[in-house]
Amino acid sequence: MAMTRIRVALLPSAVCIAGTDPVLKIKDQQTGEVATDRETGASLYTVTVMLMEEGRAEVLKITVPETGLAAGLKPGAMVRPVELFATPWARIFNGQLSDGVAYRAARLELVTVEAAQ
Repeated sequence: MAMTRIRVALLPSAVCIAGTDPVLKIKDQQTGEVATDRETGASLYTVTVMLMEEGRAEVLKITVPETGLAAGLKPGAMVRPVELFATPWARIFNGQLSDGVAYRAARLELVTVEAAQ
């Protein structure tokens, strides 16, 4: 079944701040197999980002290939997600429905204070 990918457009006034260091994404907890990009084979990482836009704040966990992680990315750094997509998901686990939205970006660029103004 094909999953729906929705392109996410951020307002020019949006501010994104990295909340965590990149964390390696594990595909299989039992074997320790690392999740990789299907097209490039690059290891995938998850970065928690605080998105602030029009008086609202959201916490997003964004998956990014290792090749898309900016040098110097650390908690507190202002970032710009590039080619950000949202993929709604749902599954039944132990008889309970779980659902959410997975976020994926081609890369996270560091934003300088001058560029943000």
